[in-house]
Amino acid sequence: MGGGALYLAMGILAALLERTRSGKGQVVDAAIVDGAASLAALFYGLHGAGQWQNQRGSNVLDSGAPFYDVYECQDGQWISIGPIEARFYRQLLDKLDLDAVALGAQNDRATWPAAKAQIAQRFRTRTREQWCTLLEGSDVCFSPVLSFAEAPQHPHMKARKTLIEVDGVVQPAPAPRFSRSVTGQPTPPLAHPDTDFATIQKSWSA
Repeated sequence: MGGGALYLAMGILAALLERTRSGKGQVVDAAIVDGAASLAALFYGLHGAGQWQNQRGSNVLDSGAPFYDVYECQDGQWISIGPIEARFYRQLLDKLDLDAVALGAQNDRATWPAAKAQIAQRFRTRTREQWCTLLEGSDVCFSPVLSFAEAPQHPHMKARKTLIEVDGVVQPAPAPRFSRSVTGQPTPPLAHPDTDFATIQKSWSA
């Protein structure tokens, strides 16, 4: 969906815009492999700059850094944190009541395992809800890890109406949104009287 459909839609829109200038049409070649590679541009950039290691779980954005990971809470639920910027990281440590000096420099990879252990230990002292109450409204860049059933009930998701229900099925609302154009709400698919889901699955496997 990201590497294929998204890039195809973007390509069609770009071609339509270019047509208004040139008056000519063109073929949009949107290969999924090209789109997937484009989405990895950030990581190729980090790798090229010597800031991305090949070992899994050893980098800033792949759970290697203590400040960009998920942590289990006292009740078995999880909290996600991502305060990459130094001032946000300091706020997180203040909220967790942890000594920044004792944890070591934020970007010193040698200190990451010990810092992660201390942060993990601290998160296990409260429930997810208690952490949400403490961290909500701050700039520590956190989020509760929610299930598909929980996500629609989150206050932010409700306020944005990001998830809607269509014919009893919860699904994402149309995106993006526009200041003038109103996007219509999706409608349920029409059921074919001679086709059920089991039959469709068999056709896929065939």
